[in-house]
Amino acid sequence: MGKRSLTLLCLALVLPALHGCVPAVVAAGGAAVVMVDDRRSTGTYVEDKTIGSKVSSRINEKYSDEVHVDVIPFNRFVLLVGEAPSQQIKDDIGVIALGVENVRNVQNDIAVGPVTSTATRANDAYLTSKVNANFATAAKFDPVHVKVVTEDSVVYLMGLVSHKEGQDAAEIASTTGGVKKVVKVFEYVD
Repeated sequence: MGKRSLTLLCLALVLPALHGCVPAVVAAGGAAVVMVDDRRSTGTYVEDKTIGSKVSSRINEKYSDEVHVDVIPFNRFVLLVGEAPSQQIKDDIGVIALGVENVRNVQNDIAVGPVTSTATRANDAYLTSKVNANFATAAKFDPVHVKVVTEDSVVYLMGLVSHKEGQDAAEIASTTGGVKKVVKVFEYVD
């Protein structure tokens, strides 16, 4: 048995005992991903990855080059952002996402209109990094608990958080230069 096979076998034997532990190690396609202080269970974390892949695949199969859609699953809740050429296609993408096994709910914030430019997407990535850096600098909560997604300068905040953490995250994000709007897509733990 090779070293990689032995490592994967050991992970397969140990992972059930780590359910909900921090940090947990998850084998994902042969790569090890460290879940640091994630409030989701290991099973839910893996399920979110599967949901994201399935939803993205189904959207690409049907609409490929017609749309730009980012699929962001968190705790079996799916956020859809991006652009679609019509309301009908936007609505259909929401139905596609809701039809994937284990999806609890969908928030469809896809804009109807032309696909954003590469420059806009680069700016969105920059804004996401700025918001995350501001979370770390402020040190008001553990930034691992808040997932930041930016689409056309609108910042979406997801995660399992306390009301105070959610308020702090929204305040920090909204005062970050370049952010047009903040949308909270939180589930509260208190």
